[in-house]
Amino acid sequence: MLLTWIAEVADEPLVLEPADRRAERDTNTWWLSAADGDRESLSVSQVAAAFERTAAVIRARIRELGFSGTATFYVWHDAQAGQLRCSTGSVSAEALPFSGAYLPSGDLVPIVAEFLAGGEPAPGPLCVWVSGVGTGERPAGVAQPGVRPDPIRG
Repeated sequence: MLLTWIAEVADEPLVLEPADRRAERDTNTWWLSAADGDRESLSVSQVAAAFERTAAVIRARIRELGFSGTATFYVWHDAQAGQLRCSTGSVSAEALPFSGAYLPSGDLVPIVAEFLAGGEPAPGPLCVWVSGVGTGERPAGVAQPGVRPDPIRG
């Protein structure tokens, strides 16, 4: 079911309203869980590929909408809730709406592996996979000028 839910995120309502970040967060943020059987039967590469496909669909939708600003699709593991969470916002990787420190990353594998294993995150800032989905931005895995190796303080 997890792969289905990840795919469905791409077709859900999408709000890009730079003047109303709360509306973006409320509409565009998704909480994804997996039953124990799902966790055992899924591979990290399957889950990562599902998120990459979702980011590509959202990128295409944003272009079709004619939105001309910055937009980021991002994924993180909420270990306390035992969930993967994802959202889209009209912000850069440096301006994601986290209250604490986080580290933008182009590598989704460690985030998904930690979730599937049911593990706790490594000490340090929250690791967040980011994919530029706005007009003219690069997808994850392509050198992104805004992705820094230093944690960003929320």
